[in-house]
Amino acid sequence: MESSTILPLSNLSIFCQKPHGTTFGALPFSFKQLKTTSNITLANCQKMHVSGFGEASPETKAAKNLHNFFTYVAVRIVIAQLADTTPEAHKDLLEFVDRHSLNDGDKFCAALMRESPNHKTLAMRILEVRSAYCNRDFEWDNLERLAKKMADEANTKIMRDYVLETSHVDNEK
Repeated sequence: MESSTILPLSNLSIFCQKPHGTTFGALPFSFKQLKTTSNITLANCQKMHVSGFGEASPETKAAKNLHNFFTYVAVRIVIAQLADTTPEAHKDLLEFVDRHSLNDGDKFCAALMRESPNHKTLAMRILEVRSAYCNRDFEWDNLERLAKKMADEANTKIMRDYVLETSHVDNEK
């Protein structure tokens, strides 16, 4: 049977490395507290453990969401291409999109492929565009930069708004 102890946040440091110039006695919690719990292990702490994702890691979940997003992008690209070149196929694909969800990209493509021979051609085109977009056009470095920037900016805004709200300081400029 597993057991664990919840330490109050005021007694727990989120930093794993010892700050420069401090001794272990200066840490915000005592090792005696840790010895009394049966399920806490001090680790190297290079990565955070994220629970609640079942068998998949957060990265796997993000990859699945990106995979489905790439299907959405591919569908939008093919719709735009067909509008100028093949109006009948454009109409067919728009009608199919109206009837079927794009939340699961693979399920969408499998259903499109089985609809009719003309729809099978559209599905194959979407699969090719999805692969090409993912492998050649998507800016992976830009994704990482933007995700980090958005998280930092959102955190700063939330903390700033909270401090302004709770400090009762008037914004006089």
